[in-house]
Parts: sequence; C-alpha cells; structure tokens
Amino acid sequence: MDLQWQKWAQQYGPIYSVILGTKTMIVLSSDEVVKDLLDKRSAIYSDRQDHYIGQTVLSGGNRFLMMHYGPTWRMIRKLCHSMFNIVKAESYVPYQDLENKQMLADLIDQPECFLNHIRRYSTSLTTQQIFGFRTTSSEDPKMIELFHNVEAFAEMIQGTGAAVLEVWPLLRWLPDFLAPDKKRAKELHKKELKMYKGHRLDAKEKRRQGALRPCFCADMAKVQEAEGFSDDLAGYTSGSMLEAGSDTTSNTLYGFVQAMLLFPDVQRKLQEEIDAVVGPDRLPQMSDYTNLPYVRCCIKETLRWMPTAISGFPHAVTQDDTYRGYRIPKGAGVMLNVYAIQMDPERYPEPRRFNPDRYENDTLSLSDSATTQDPSKRDNFVFGAGRRICQGMHVAERSLFLGVARLAWAFDITPEKDEKGRDVLPDPYVNQNLILSG
Repeated sequence: MDLQWQKWAQQYGPIYSVILGTKTMIVLSSDEVVKDLLDKRSAIYSDRQDHYIGQTVLSGGNRFLMMHYGPTWRMIRKLCHSMFNIVKAESYVPYQDLENKQMLADLIDQPECFLNHIRRYSTSLTTQQIFGFRTTSSEDPKMIELFHNVEAFAEMIQGTGAAVLEVWPLLRWLPDFLAPDKKRAKELHKKELKMYKGHRLDAKEKRRQGALRPCFCADMAKVQEAEGFSDDLAGYTSGSMLEAGSDTTSNTLYGFVQAMLLFPDVQRKLQEEIDAVVGPDRLPQMSDYTNLPYVRCCIKETLRWMPTAISGFPHAVTQDDTYRGYRIPKGAGVMLNVYAIQMDPERYPEPRRFNPDRYENDTLSLSDSATTQDPSKRDNFVFGAGRRICQGMHVAERSLFLGVARLAWAFDITPEKDEKGRDVLPDPYVNQNLILSG
C-alpha cells in the first residue's frame, strides 16, 4: 500500500484525498505541504482519528501514539520532553557506550546472530532509560515478549478486520465470535497490560526501596503522584516509550548493514574516514562526532534510504481548513507520506542509490533538521512533524552514531555466499528485520 501512496502522489500531486469507508484521509507528499500544515498549523493538525481496535480495544485508551490531542496527551508529552531533551540525552551516553561495547563483543562471539545483537543493543538502551534495568541477552524472555507483542500489535492494526471496524463503525456492535479481530485485540491487550504494568510496578517498588536508577519511570512516579493518573496509563506510557525507542534504532541499524552489503564502495569510504580520525587502537567515541562527518552523512542517508516509518501515523484536523483551494474537513486523517518524499527523484536524484554525499554540506543535527524553517533542507521525515514529532531524536542520534561508527570501525560487512560461491544480497527495498525465535 505504501508504494501505492507514492504512485498516487506522482499522479495527483503533493496533496490528495482518499475516502476509506466513512473516513477521509488527506495524504501529504511534499516537504513544503508538510511544513505548511503539520508544522505551521499544528494547533489544529495534532489530533488523532478514533482507532477502535488499536486504541480503544487493544490499548484501553492509554496508548500515547494513538491518543487524542488534549490535557492527558499534553501532560505525557511534557514528561517525555523532560526525559529526552538534549541535556538529558548527554546523560545517557554512558549507557549507550556500555551497551554498544556488549553488542560488538556479541557480534564477535556469534556473528551469525547479528540482527539479534543489534536488537538487544537498542532494547537494553531503552529499558535502562525507561525502567532502569539492562537487557543483557538477546534470549532475555522480557525482550522476546516485547517484540512478539509489538509484532502482534502491528499486524493487528494493519489487518483487514481492524480496517473494516475502523471505517464501518456500526460493525463494532457485532459480538466477538462474529468479529474475531476484536476478540484477538482483547486478548493481546491483557498480555500487553500485564507486561507494561508489570515493568512499571517493579520500577515503582524499586523506587520505594530507594533502589531505582535514574530513569523515565522514576520521573513519571513524581508526575503520577501529582496528577493522580492510573497505573494502567503509567504502564502504557512507559511501554509506548519502550516500543518507540527499541524498534526505531534497531531497524535503522539493520538498514545500515543492508546498505553496506549493497554498496561496498560507501563502506570503504566510511572506514577510511574512521581509520584516519580514530585509528586502530581505540573505539570511536561521542567526542569524535564533529570529526566524522561521513559517519553522520551515512546515518542521514540510512534514515532516508530505508525509513522505519514509511507513511507515519496519521494526524487528524480538529476544524475545517482550506489550503491551496482544497477543503480539508474537520476530523479528516492527515498522513505524512514519508516514502514518497524521501524517494522523490527531484529532491534526491537516483533515490534508491545509497549516497551519503547528498549530505556533505549538511551540518544540522537530526533534531535541528526536523525543525528547520526551510523544508527543502530537512534531511528525513521518519520522526514525524508538528507537535507529534518524536522527542527521542537526540537520544537516537547518539545511539546511531556509536552504532554506525563502531560497526564500521570493527568489522568488514560482507555478504554470505551460496553453494555456487555467489554473493547472497538482501532485498534493497525491504528492511531485513528478524523475528526473534523463542
């Protein structure tokens, strides 16, 4: 469907609408339109449409990603900003350094499980930041349960049954035996709530005992005491941060590995820069950030070339609006067509070529680029736009910098061979995400 959004953008232009049952979806497919509506008019473009399966049934109304714009959403947003702003991001670097070193050691011991080791790296970073505990093994039952549930959630909200109930609300009154997706959503909700609330209550008890490390849950406990919100909401809030932090970083690093396999000339140039600046006797550090511009270019190009959010999660408009002669009705969904913008050949010549040199004159951080006043200068749209833009960019950029720089410093990333000695290369259009066994 994501390629279809792109084809329609090429046919109908940078803004068009699709009628889905009883709902209207406005699709934004240019940097300028995204800036004009989601950023400049964010006061009315920051809501969500109702998501019956994903939010009401599966999340008990508590999932931050799907929550309506309002006092509860703003409270959580403020809390997230306090935990993931640029000052806080600096304090997480020791965590990132530790987890990255374990990833490198794991890759030496078990190179055939490299996807699992990347996933453990990103997950452990996030569990430390959110709950105050490490994920020391890719076989950790908590980690496996998390990703099984995340995959089940994604499959559920993208399924045909959920879509039918979204666009034809009368069908929501059907009993569970006639709406099996609704039944499965209720079952998954029980599993999710048990997992997220359990982690949250464990952190709460450690805080009571004075044994909780500084983390998101420690700060959230203070806000919960002041605001009086439920443990269910606290559990889903911390769980939402865990989902967002662990999945995006790992998938971006998967995309980087794919690019190195498909474009070995880029890998050689990257290693030459790291060898010249860092040398063979020490690991790249965050202090090398300004001296490794090609590493930063590779991060930006990975986010563009293999976006982890191809279409973004739709916003909704809270009142009738007009733009370029179009009428945008109150309640319409507004989708950021990430893939179409990032594969636009006018914006990025040869868009399926992995070419970090596109960014050789771009010195902006991911966060500064996402909020630049000139939309043509924005590096990628993976982190969203407007008031719902991802708050974890400062943390993500540091995790990705250490991940990319140290992977290239430590290893030659080369393809496997088949029985005839030919290179086995990944699909350049698909992120090679590996579902964990167990």
